[in-house]
Amino acid sequence: LGLAVYTGSLWAASDASFLYHDYCVIGAGPSGLQAAYYLQQTGRDYVVFERSHAPGSFFALYPRHRKLISINKRYTGKSNSEFNLRHDWNSLLSHDRRLLFRRYSRDFFPDADTMVRYLEDFASLLKLRVQYNTAIIHVTLERHEQAWNGHYFLLTDQDRQNYKCSSLLVATGMWVPNVVNFPGSEYVEGYETVSINPEDFAGQTVLILGRGNSAFETAENILGVTNFIHMVSRSRVHLSWATHYVGDLRAINNGLLDTYQLKSLDGLLEGDLEDLAIIKDKKGKLHITLRFYLENRNTSAGIDSITLPQDELDNFATRAPYDRVIRCLGWKFDFSIYNRSLRMMPGKGNKKKYPQIKPNYESRGTRGLFVLGTASHSVDFRKSAGGFIHGFRYTTRAVHRLLENRHHGVPWPSTGYPITQLTNSIIKRVNEASGLYQMFSVLADIILLRENATAFEYLEEYPVGVLAELEMQTGRKAPNGLFVIIMEYGRNFSGADKDVFYYNRAVGEAQHAWQSNFLHPVIYYYKRLPTERDMSLRPPDWPLPRPDAIHHIVEDFLTDWTAPNAHILPLRRFLENCLSTDLRNFFAESCFLFAFTRQKLPPSCLVGYVRMQGLVGSEGLRRHAVEAGLLEDYSLTDFLGNRPLSDSREGSQDQLLRDRVVPVHPLQHLVNAKDE
Repeated sequence: LGLAVYTGSLWAASDASFLYHDYCVIGAGPSGLQAAYYLQQTGRDYVVFERSHAPGSFFALYPRHRKLISINKRYTGKSNSEFNLRHDWNSLLSHDRRLLFRRYSRDFFPDADTMVRYLEDFASLLKLRVQYNTAIIHVTLERHEQAWNGHYFLLTDQDRQNYKCSSLLVATGMWVPNVVNFPGSEYVEGYETVSINPEDFAGQTVLILGRGNSAFETAENILGVTNFIHMVSRSRVHLSWATHYVGDLRAINNGLLDTYQLKSLDGLLEGDLEDLAIIKDKKGKLHITLRFYLENRNTSAGIDSITLPQDELDNFATRAPYDRVIRCLGWKFDFSIYNRSLRMMPGKGNKKKYPQIKPNYESRGTRGLFVLGTASHSVDFRKSAGGFIHGFRYTTRAVHRLLENRHHGVPWPSTGYPITQLTNSIIKRVNEASGLYQMFSVLADIILLRENATAFEYLEEYPVGVLAELEMQTGRKAPNGLFVIIMEYGRNFSGADKDVFYYNRAVGEAQHAWQSNFLHPVIYYYKRLPTERDMSLRPPDWPLPRPDAIHHIVEDFLTDWTAPNAHILPLRRFLENCLSTDLRNFFAESCFLFAFTRQKLPPSCLVGYVRMQGLVGSEGLRRHAVEAGLLEDYSLTDFLGNRPLSDSREGSQDQLLRDRVVPVHPLQHLVNAKDE
C-alpha cells in the first residue's frame, strides 16, 4: 500500500509539472491566429505558442524586398462583405469589421510591414491568448486511456517548461530554407541573407538558383543595375495566369521574362542543380561546371587544372564567370522538433517539403495532430489556394468545425430550408461565397436531402476529400441523397504549357456549359453518400467520384451567375430532374387550378397557397403576370370562354359566386379521362 501511495505521489508530482490545455497551437502566424480566434469564440481552453516577441514573425523578414503578392482589392462595386472577401487576399476571418485589411493599406500589393501590424492588431484587439517568446523545441506523446485521442501531446519550450495538450494544432508554416548541396555550394548566398540594396550589385554578373516568386523578386530588384542575370532551375517557368495557381510566377515579378525574350542579355536555363559545381578562381570569379568533371580530381589544385564544360563545348551556355550566385529555392517544414513517436513524415515527390496529412488536415501518423496554414498545402498543392492566407483562413475554420464535432459534440453548422428554396440557396452561394471561390475543388457546399425531398439541410465549405466520412465528421445524416456544390476550372484549361488567351476560349451558351474553361460552379448529385472505395476510384483530376447526375453552370465573364435563362433556368431543371418534382413558384390562381387538375401539388403550392401563405395579389401584379405570360387573362373571358367578365378582381369573384354552375376548366376533362 505504501509503495502504491508513493508511486501515485510521484505521478501526481510529475503531472503537476506540466501546464495543461485542451488545445495547443504552435505558431502565431496567420493560421495560428485564425485557429485561436475560433477556439476563443467557442470558449475552448487553448494557448498559442510563439517563439518571437510578436505575431507574424515570418512577415517581419519575408519577403525580403517587402512587397506582398497577395492582392488587396479595396473596391469591387458591391457592399456584400462575403463577396468582397473573394478579392481580399490578406484579411483573416472575424466578426470585427475593423480587422479588414483594406483599412490598413491602400496598396494593391501591400507592404509586408503592414501585414505585421495587421496581425499584431488581430491578436490584441481580439484578446487572443498568445504566449510570446516561447519556442517549442520538442514534442512527444504520452499514452493515456482517458485522453481524447488515446494520448496526450507533451511540449517542451526553450526554458524546459513542459506543457500537456489533448489536441495539437501545428501552424508553424514553412521557414527552413531549401538548400541544395553540391561542390562549391559554400560560395552561394541565400535569399534569407543576401543584400537587398541594388547598388551592391552594380556592374555585376549574377546567377540565381531557383525559379519561384522569391527568385524573380530578387531579380526584379537588381534588374536595372547588373550586367546580366541568369536563372537556372530544374523545371520550366510556370506562369500563374496559365496554371491558375497563385503560388506560380506572378506578373508583378516577371520583368526578367521581358529582358530574356526581348534580347536584353538576361536568360533562363533548365538543369538539375545537384549536377552543378562551382569553382572560384584567383580573381574571385565563380565558374559553373558539372559535377562529373570534378570526379577523381583534386579541386584544391586550382581552376587551371580542372576541365570546364567550355573546354569541350566552346559555346557552353554558362561559360561566362559570375560575380555572385544567389540561392532562392523556397522553404520547407521543420520536422526537427517532433519525436519519432509522432510519426511526422515528409511527403513524397514534389510534396516532400510538407508533412504527410489526410484530406481533413490531420497527420497521417498521429490522431489529434492537425497541420494548419502553409504547411497544410500538400492537400491542394499546385491546385488551389490552401498555402496562402486567402485559402487557409477557410480550411482552418473547417478544421475547427471538425474538432467541435469530434470533441464537443457540436455538429457542423447547417441551415434547414423547404425544398422550394433549393435553387435560390445554390444561386446565392455560388454568387457570393468566398470559401468556395478561393478553395475551388477542395471545399464544397453540401445539401442533404430530407425524406421525400420536401426539405434540405445546407452545410457550407466542407472538405471534399473526406466526403465519404461526412456523417462521422459533421454529425449530420445523409440517408436520402445529397448535392455537392463546388467550383472548378475546365479540365484541360490550366497548365504551364497552356495558351489561356486563345481565341474562342470562353463558352457562353448553357447547352455547352460542360465545356466551360474559367472558374464556374459544378453541382454533383448522389443518390447515396459515396464510400471510401468510390473516393479511391474517382477519375484522375476529379475532385469527387462519378455522380448519378452532374450539372455545370456556364462560365460567366462577370462571375455573376444570376442570368434567368443562361444560369438559373438550366439549374432549376437539373434539380427538378434529380428530385422528380416541380421547383417553380406559382401564383395563388395557378395553385387553385392545380388543386382541381393535378393529383400532386407543386412544393411551392404546398408550403404557400395550401397554408394560406404567399404573395398577396394586386391588379398591377396580375397585369404584369399576364403580360409576362405567367397567367392567362381571365379578366376578359370566363372559364368557359364565352362571356366577358368584369375588369376588376372583385367583379370576377362576384360573378363566380352568382353562377350556380361551377365552371370546369378544359384541363379537368383530361384528368377525368385519365382517372377513368
